[in-house]
Amino acid sequence: MSNPKVVYEGWMVRYGRRKIGRSFIHMRYFVLESRLLAYYKKKPQDNVVPTKTLLIDGNCRVEDRGLKTHNGHMVYVLSIYNKKEKYNRITMAAFNIQEALIWKEKIESVIDQHQESQATNGNKYISFEYKSGVDNGRNASSSEHDSQYSAAEDEDDSHRSLLRRTTIGNGPPESVYDWTKEFDSDLVNQNSNNQAFSRKHWRLLQCQNGLRIFEELDEVDILPKSCSRAMKAVGVVEATCEEIFELIMGMDTTRCEWDCSFQYGSLVEEVDGHTAILYHRLQLDWFPLFVWPRDLCYVRYWRRNDDGSYVVLFRSREHENCGPQPGFVRAHIESGGYNISPLKPRNGRPRTQVQHLMQIDLKGWGVGYVSSFQQHCLLQMLNSVAGLREYYSQTDDRPVAPRIPVMVNMTSVSSSSKKSKKLQSSAHHHSPSLDQIHAANRNSVLLDEYSDDDEDLQADQEAMPSTFEIEDKRTGYEEESTDQIDLSIFSGNLRRDDHDKARNCWTLSNGNNFRVRSKRFCYDKSKIPAGKHLMDLVAVDWFKDKKRMDHVARRPGCAAQVASDKGLFSIVFNLQVPGSTHYSMVFYFVTKELVPGSLLQRFVDGDDEFRNSRLKLIPSVPKGSWIVRQSVGSTPCLLGKAVDCNYIRGPKYLEVDIDIGSSTVANGVLGLVVGVITTLVVDMAFLIQANSTNELPERLIGAVRVSHIELSSAIVPVLETDPSDSLKSENMDT
Repeated sequence: MSNPKVVYEGWMVRYGRRKIGRSFIHMRYFVLESRLLAYYKKKPQDNVVPTKTLLIDGNCRVEDRGLKTHNGHMVYVLSIYNKKEKYNRITMAAFNIQEALIWKEKIESVIDQHQESQATNGNKYISFEYKSGVDNGRNASSSEHDSQYSAAEDEDDSHRSLLRRTTIGNGPPESVYDWTKEFDSDLVNQNSNNQAFSRKHWRLLQCQNGLRIFEELDEVDILPKSCSRAMKAVGVVEATCEEIFELIMGMDTTRCEWDCSFQYGSLVEEVDGHTAILYHRLQLDWFPLFVWPRDLCYVRYWRRNDDGSYVVLFRSREHENCGPQPGFVRAHIESGGYNISPLKPRNGRPRTQVQHLMQIDLKGWGVGYVSSFQQHCLLQMLNSVAGLREYYSQTDDRPVAPRIPVMVNMTSVSSSSKKSKKLQSSAHHHSPSLDQIHAANRNSVLLDEYSDDDEDLQADQEAMPSTFEIEDKRTGYEEESTDQIDLSIFSGNLRRDDHDKARNCWTLSNGNNFRVRSKRFCYDKSKIPAGKHLMDLVAVDWFKDKKRMDHVARRPGCAAQVASDKGLFSIVFNLQVPGSTHYSMVFYFVTKELVPGSLLQRFVDGDDEFRNSRLKLIPSVPKGSWIVRQSVGSTPCLLGKAVDCNYIRGPKYLEVDIDIGSSTVANGVLGLVVGVITTLVVDMAFLIQANSTNELPERLIGAVRVSHIELSSAIVPVLETDPSDSLKSENMDT
């Protein structure tokens, strides 16, 4: 590169929609400099003016749009914008995932440098420099417990440089089980950091075709009898995670070369870049003369984890464009999918562990009468892992990064009258032309919207703390004032109840349930239980309205105003959940005073960039459905890098409005959580990330547990600010 300011450059796809709704794809030459991202119609010579530019600073974000389809091409789409002017954004895409990941990582490293220099200038603290974190995902974290909410926290490696997390993917839709977390913690013994997961127990059933086949031991009493226990196959394939992922995502004729249970597949609906509804016909060889063929309609969700692994999850779903097909029995996938994780290369060849799980009810008479029918068919489907292994081992040349294969869209020309005819005919004759396939691959994008920084570089360092670590923690700050704040003066509309079985309430969560950076974190990455909170949680409000509720601390009579009248300082976290009805859960943390020069005081009085780079949430779901526990995870996430946070600094309070709707990833998880919220117990700890030795150990601002929340118990708040209204609202509050 002749220009020393250029960080990265190359051809990428420009993908977007015109005003009339048609999408388009162009090849454009992108150039990333230390303060600028620009693209040109051709490789720039001398002083050519770029087609479009975007200034890069610490407020920029790279957003993950996932895989998109365009005229039969799939592309992996990234969108880069400045949080302060969202309408001005640059969208770029790649035909293969590796290229998109490299661009994403390069742009994020430039954003990080701006955040670092900004923070250093404005907030006089020592900080580490960032290190690019893709490296094909190999050097990234080995922790599987990543939070779907977002930006896992920054962690630095032994060279005091930070890895940025490379996760890509939205939260799983509805009730798609993320089984990949649980038995990884068993198999790989990575469960030392596993705060809230029940372990699944597996029994090795048999070894065949070089695969280990496991059966789940848990009782399946909640499922219909015909739905067998979950089974999974585990095998090693000599190929990169990306190659295997791109092969597995394909539903074209190539699949017949490695999946003997596959007959035909098509796309029913593309929900977003990470979620699609698919139709799939199974080729099962169990007495085909007597047993009807099976077909499936299911939702498929995928994401890329921060350790370079991929998760692809399935669950059956009904869809209006995919009703029962004549001559087929519709089987039901209770849970299924692939977990594709990198292993160390051997003899120069990449190696990947592939786990394929299925829990399926094949329906029909055969299941009820012949118990071996279900197991035989399930083993045939799981054998696809051996098919993948042989597919790659029987060729010498390593293909160049392949394009993501495309799928025929089963409803692309469907008017309602043609639907059923189209479905039947499409199964027998049409595979798309090569041109169509190449076109379709251009639409996918890999943007990691939330995952910003890499957490838990070494899972084995997350073991339980030794006693001297805890000693170290105690001596650091037991000089706290003992006089307590009178909590009886505060009230919120969500009641506090410390009873274990209580419902629709909140209680304090024990700080030792959360692990935070220790005094020696800079040297050995050690973490310790968080211990005592810095602030007292005095009240929780649970609101709903037709519009988003901003700046709720201005409400007369609310806990923040009461604290202010008493000369106390509050931090208010307003978690905003979007939807047809907007909900807000508001937490009021109160302290007597901020210690001048403390990290908390610097956060309260700092600028938004500093706050965004430090505000951290540790979530966990101790009680709730398996799928939700997996998708929420328990990895710390930097909220300001994950979602849009608006900070309102009042005279004696700081309110943080956390707009979960600003992130499709967090939104995906949230949609999932809200749907089953009455069955959940959720723990949340808020803290300010400590980056340098004088800021360590980390302290929690506070932690809360909310149990079995009822949507119906939310109330509409009165937020008017003029004097006549404030009288009204005080009367309403009393």
